[in-house]
Amino acid sequence: MALATGCTAQAAGAGGGSGTAAPTTAPTTAAPTATTTPTGDGTPTDDGKAPSPSATTATGEPGSEVMMGDGDESEQVRELQARLRQLGHFDRAPTGFYGTMTAGSVTAFQRKWDLPRTGSVDGATWRKLLGTSRKPTADELKPATTNALDTPDPRCMTGRVLCISKESRTLAWMIDGKVVSAMDVRFGSENTPTREGTFAVERKVRQDWSKLYHTPMPLSMYFSRGQAVHYSSDFAARGYNGGSHGCVNVRDRAKLTTLFDQVKVGDKVVVHW
Repeated sequence: MALATGCTAQAAGAGGGSGTAAPTTAPTTAAPTATTTPTGDGTPTDDGKAPSPSATTATGEPGSEVMMGDGDESEQVRELQARLRQLGHFDRAPTGFYGTMTAGSVTAFQRKWDLPRTGSVDGATWRKLLGTSRKPTADELKPATTNALDTPDPRCMTGRVLCISKESRTLAWMIDGKVVSAMDVRFGSENTPTREGTFAVERKVRQDWSKLYHTPMPLSMYFSRGQAVHYSSDFAARGYNGGSHGCVNVRDRAKLTTLFDQVKVGDKVVVHW
């Protein structure tokens, strides 16, 4: 296979909220100036304001106020996801958005600890989560990759290495066993697989073009007979709904640009499961 073969993208196989019952008509009082509004637990207030979302209940019982639920977006939701990820209930990078996947993770956590399986976070669920997890680090709240890095292959622990895991679908740039940077990657399909093994960077081409597939291959770092690590706009747009013809696609162009400038011809490349 010619070195200029290259590989481009190809097609791969291919939350609803939970509401609460509206409060009944507010009770009146003898004071002509006071307007009462029932709170989520049925206790009237006299501020004349509608109850806040935090006063609604997940179970209809006192003390079960919903703190976070479907459609919420906040840094507290990000912390929730990071803590659930520590415990193995959330398998991707925190987003800060509470959707169906987060609700499912919360339900799994509630099931484990025999809590009401609402899919929403009430006080009891939050307290149990705080007690069974630790405060997330900055890297846990906003990790470098969507998928968690797995344990580096032993061949990655010495020297300058592009350590590429098919298991976690990540690339870790490592120097003497330390991860310098990391990014999401995808690989070739079953018919055009990305080769596994130990290789070396053979050449670098900042602006390359696949003569076989007639598409751009920016920031290419070739390591095995035309297969290269390179930026893919298709990966950036479609994620894992597509694949390459054997190359290692990267979707974060800024990260890959920095990596491209650091990697030298001759540096080790390890592609492993």
